[in-house]
Amino acid sequence: MTKQIDAHSEVLFHFTLILADGSVADSTKLQGKPAKLTMGDGSLTANFEACLLGLTEGDEHRFELGPDDAFGAINPNNIHYMDRSQFSADISLEEGAIVAFSQPNGAEIPGIIREIAGDSVTVDFNHPLAGKNVTFDVEILSVS
Repeated sequence: MTKQIDAHSEVLFHFTLILADGSVADSTKLQGKPAKLTMGDGSLTANFEACLLGLTEGDEHRFELGPDDAFGAINPNNIHYMDRSQFSADISLEEGAIVAFSQPNGAEIPGIIREIAGDSVTVDFNHPLAGKNVTFDVEILSVS
């Protein structure tokens, strides 16, 4: 008997993340390496995990998630305006570039350069897929 995914399962699965325009944002199939998830560990949103509950090995499923259920809404508090002088001279500042910033605890957080106007640089620390509707195609490989 194949085991169903429950709240404590370890799941090995392939996924493809598709944006509203049909483009693929990420895919474990393209990388040839499946994802591993321990349900309830906080690595995925509760709503994403709820879509997996009850699936079994061999199941393929497609589900759509709105921003609040996937990567969150865009938080205006995560958009910062910085002076160009705060950036190292060896960093090429251009719109769309992802720059790593060091936090006080030493961890790094990526920020996307959204706009450059004179000496003002707009940096967005929201997840790149925040505010977007996404479609997940999943293929469950194993459940333990």
